[in-house]
Amino acid sequence: MKPTEERIVPEWMKPTNGLLLEHVARYYFAAPYVRGRVLDLACGAGYGTQMVAKLRKKEVEEVIGVDRDRDAVEYARRTYYHPLAHYRVADATDPELPEKLGTFDTVLSFETLEHMPDDRFFVRQLERLLRRGGTLVLSTPFGRGRGIPCKDPFHFHQLTPAEFHELFGGFREKTFFYQRGVTFESACREGVRYPFGIAVCRK
Repeated sequence: MKPTEERIVPEWMKPTNGLLLEHVARYYFAAPYVRGRVLDLACGAGYGTQMVAKLRKKEVEEVIGVDRDRDAVEYARRTYYHPLAHYRVADATDPELPEKLGTFDTVLSFETLEHMPDDRFFVRQLERLLRRGGTLVLSTPFGRGRGIPCKDPFHFHQLTPAEFHELFGGFREKTFFYQRGVTFESACREGVRYPFGIAVCRK
């Protein structure tokens, strides 16, 4: 597996690396919501898939890590084994993905939305992957808005907080959080910039 600026691989990074700590913090944040059959969509190297399998081993049936990068999936299988964790190669934008994978009680998708040219379609795809009563935990960086190029060459765009909130109208319940470093807040404080938004939604 080749290193890229977008890939988080703990064994290639210092334990104090801020980007690594932010990503790991998101999985710890999501862990209390995880139950049943779990999908970690765009799992990358697989460390987070293994994390939630370990942290929630009494609450989960299985955790499936999916990524379109075959090398990443093979690396995850070699490096982040857990008896409840399984890894598969698949494309998050495949319209037939729900038929191929089935449905889930929990879907996690961290730092994926900004890579999607059609973020609305992607959220509808996640809804289709969730069972009734299931929970989605999704995070994305905030930016200048839909359709506006950003500095990151790997991102199509980065949504504004208002655009992000509007994506989840199809869910029965939704709560938003804001991440700054390894800390999470349930409301924006005046004068504070929050780089990341997190949606916790129930179908």
